[in-house]
Amino acid sequence: MSEAIVVTETVRVPPSALRVHAVRASGPGGQNVNKVATKIDLRVDLAGVEGLSDSARARLRVLAGHRLDADGRLAITSQTTRNQARNLEDARARVADLIRAALIAPRRRVHTAPTAGARRRRLAGKKLRGAVKRWRARPGDAD
Repeated sequence: MSEAIVVTETVRVPPSALRVHAVRASGPGGQNVNKVATKIDLRVDLAGVEGLSDSARARLRVLAGHRLDADGRLAITSQTTRNQARNLEDARARVADLIRAALIAPRRRVHTAPTAGARRRRLAGKKLRGAVKRWRARPGDAD
């Protein structure tokens, strides 16, 4: 059984929420790729993540996006190295990074209005463009 993924001091993924499956990797690797199961398929039950608020859990579901399987588990695969242990380490780090990103609450947008000077400059520019276009017209066509 694998050990828990500690994201912060309050948030962790217990071993019971993790399912690790090693499969054969694709791509280059010679005969080794046909013999050794180095690709890691890590499934994380999002309901089992401890210490996560409801809003952070909802953000995590949005961030997971297409990586959620039919049962609502997060599916992370790693085949970056030719070593199973390093691929497992990489997959666990990616899960921790994703959860860490979900913990950050987005900033609320502060609605601002343009200043009076900015409004004047914008309208002056529009008037100038209109004047340029009027000068380009034939003498009898304007207005």
